[in-house]
Amino acid sequence: MALKITSTPVRLVIEISGEIDHHNAAVFRIEADEAIQKYLSPNVRIDFGGVTFMDSSGIGFVMGRYKLAKSCGANVEVINLSRRIYSMMRLAGLEKFMTLKMSNKEGK
Repeated sequence: MALKITSTPVRLVIEISGEIDHHNAAVFRIEADEAIQKYLSPNVRIDFGGVTFMDSSGIGFVMGRYKLAKSCGANVEVINLSRRIYSMMRLAGLEKFMTLKMSNKEGK
């Protein structure tokens, strides 16, 4: 499990690898929140390309980062979602708030 954070003047990218579950979501939250507040980028991209497993904690992680980013004036997109995680996020209604994109490997 790891986060890789990169920033440009127009975009903050948070790349997640490994599992997102209740055991490690808190660590991810802290690191991502610090980056969002530090860089104040107008766009936040959360990259799920390296995520191997996600439970409902992942939905909470994404919604919490969305709320913080929006309060800082940023747009949010979540990219490289597996078909399963994409479906979970759509069922949770996240597409109403942010852009969700499946991985190219998933055929979309």
